[in-house]
Amino acid sequence: MIPFDLLSTVVYGGCSAKLPANELSKALSGLPKTPHKNLLVDIETHDDAGVYKINDEVALIQTTDFFPPVCSDAYEFGQIAAANALSDVYAMGGEVITALNIVMFPAKVPLEILKEILKGGTDKVIEAGGVIIGGHTIVDDVPKYGLAVTGTIHPEKIITNSAAKPGDILILTKPIGASIIMAGKRLGEVNEENYKIVLNSMKQLNKEASGIMQKYNVKCATDITGFGLLGHAMKMALGSDVTLKINSNQVPFFNGVIDLIEMGCIPGACFRNLEYVENFCSFENSLSYNNKMILLDAQTSGGLLICCTKNKINDIIRELKNSGYENTAVIGEVLEKEKSLINIY
Repeated sequence: MIPFDLLSTVVYGGCSAKLPANELSKALSGLPKTPHKNLLVDIETHDDAGVYKINDEVALIQTTDFFPPVCSDAYEFGQIAAANALSDVYAMGGEVITALNIVMFPAKVPLEILKEILKGGTDKVIEAGGVIIGGHTIVDDVPKYGLAVTGTIHPEKIITNSAAKPGDILILTKPIGASIIMAGKRLGEVNEENYKIVLNSMKQLNKEASGIMQKYNVKCATDITGFGLLGHAMKMALGSDVTLKINSNQVPFFNGVIDLIEMGCIPGACFRNLEYVENFCSFENSLSYNNKMILLDAQTSGGLLICCTKNKINDIIRELKNSGYENTAVIGEVLEKEKSLINIY
């Protein structure tokens, strides 16, 4: 295959390329709603996907996600983009059934690169137990890839981001700081071992974690992507009408992240996410600047933020770690609603 570095085509890659959350909220406000008796989850709570009831036993989960390259290798980019799109179904406790490719590709880039991207995506969909049934491709100056995904779930077993209850414990299944590591890699400040750890994390499906949530009757979860841990936690708190308390010292970080922040390697998405959440958060004086910025870092194909009852926490953590999410950690708790949506220390 012709050597080609996908990162040579982008400024922002992965989920850090999302529109700023504040601007997106303005664009979406006032749009007409499309209510229907079978629409079980819509855009109202900014959940991970929409859910439409087919009958008393089956509901469809529908989602889409795509973005510019987050890494240099075409095959790995395809894997990561697909895993990220599939994650929305898993965050809601569903099973993947079909996917459609979404592709924007430059006319001047060798088509062998496109083939490798599609191969990476297809392999992840197969790993998920789903099938690729088609797609759509257009010409664009910057390559972009992702999927439109359909999953299934029982209507009474939907896991949403708006069902957190006071007393629940917060669990995070993957480390954060991926965009900071990717930025550091482009500057030549990240060693190969730490870089590969982040790539492997982004390629890891949340499929097993989804099954564990269903086994233990979890009702509330969300996946952590472009709006950072605090952005997605804020949506959970807002939708659930609660306050989340997060201990930054318990949040798992990727190796090397702190060193990069101290060097000034902080992606712009961190500051955009801060603008989005700062009026809803209470940052305690004990919170270090480094930890604060990591909590705002845009993740690509990140882990799940799970709410569970105290009596199930040990079993859930044990099974998550045994299933390959070895960095799973308790990072906080759910409180009755206070003035701030999130308290961070």
